[in-house]
Amino acid sequence: MNTTTPKPPTQWQLFYRTFCTNKGAVLGLIILVVMILLAIFASVISPHSPYELFTGKEQLPPMFLEGGDKAFPLGTDDAGRDTLSRLLYGARYSLFIGLCATLLSMIVGISLGLSAAFWSKFWGKGVMLVNDILMSYPGLLLAIIIAAILGPSMTNTIITIALVCLPPFIRLTRATALVELQRDYVTSARVMGAGTARLLFITVLPNCLAPLIVQATMMFSAAILEAGAIGFLGFGVQPPDAEWGAMLGTARQYIQSNVWLAIFPGTTIFLSALAVNLTGDGLRDALDPKLKQVS
Repeated sequence: MNTTTPKPPTQWQLFYRTFCTNKGAVLGLIILVVMILLAIFASVISPHSPYELFTGKEQLPPMFLEGGDKAFPLGTDDAGRDTLSRLLYGARYSLFIGLCATLLSMIVGISLGLSAAFWSKFWGKGVMLVNDILMSYPGLLLAIIIAAILGPSMTNTIITIALVCLPPFIRLTRATALVELQRDYVTSARVMGAGTARLLFITVLPNCLAPLIVQATMMFSAAILEAGAIGFLGFGVQPPDAEWGAMLGTARQYIQSNVWLAIFPGTTIFLSALAVNLTGDGLRDALDPKLKQVS
């Protein structure tokens, strides 16, 4: 009787199996994907233009409350603009700012962290000194200071959040790279004549990516919250453009008269950050060899 030995699962199968066993991570990924799709197709889904003013329809409650209008499912803001449409278009700004800030801080942070690990004597000490100074400030306070200096705009908001999210990437990259640079495969690559750039970005970096990917998801969540805080204070995307933090900032003066103006943008910020955090937890479990479940 012929018996065949089952093939061991591939790395992708292990990753998929471990990620799917985390129900919270799957739920977070679904919510995140839905939000991204809503942002992409906002121009198709939105019942109205986010800039259109409906005279006489200011501060309407949601349609499921008394005084609501079916034409405005989530009501209108203080200027008579449709809240649902502004939330959908606001997802474009909030998610785009968070994504761009995370990618920018990740690219710069990885480059600085790798170079600090490779040239650790003088350059590395200088990089880590500046990094420690940045980490000594509370993130939100540092973001407000930088945003106030640069001025209000979407580009400056991305730069501000990228600078605030930069220190964790530098520290994590340097720590993991220092461990990898002591391994035999790095020594072999040096003996074979690998250049510095190839040694850092082709040989060492791929073996440091697992914790960096998890860190990026956490920073994406933090970037969304920072973007909301900056927008709330008026240093982010400027009116009449729709952005969740700016919508929340405008709604604070109407909390007693129409609390829904603050509930909806606040809920979207909460759900997006929660979804990213849940997804990040699943990625951490799936990418950590000690947590993978082999069956």
